[in-house]
Amino acid sequence: QVQVVESGGGDVQAGGSLRLSCTASGLTDATYTMGWFRQAPGKEREAVLCIQRGGINTYYADSVKGRFTISRDNAKNTLYLQMNSLKPEDTAMYYCAARRWICSGSWQNYDHWGQGTQVTVSS
Repeated sequence: QVQVVESGGGDVQAGGSLRLSCTASGLTDATYTMGWFRQAPGKEREAVLCIQRGGINTYYADSVKGRFTISRDNAKNTLYLQMNSLKPEDTAMYYCAARRWICSGSWQNYDHWGQGTQVTVSS
């Protein structure tokens, strides 16, 4: 059984930083790709960043380029999202998700999800 658990969210002032973590257990297939999504109240869930097992990553949200970076530790089955220079518009529930093979910007293409971790950025 696959279990995905995010952590690291919280309240931060604009300009601050947070590091989200995501641990995925039960992923026996070595081809799993991991992604970060976010959803603000009243808005659609949007893809933020994705990283394939070999380290190739894809940005889906232009607004985070230069501020957010994604990384993974395959030995620990852990995914990270380093968020710097946070803005109030980054406020959202952040989700970690997994799927086989290549990255996708569509949340419907992901098989396994965590429960989310809330990030709130105040001005």
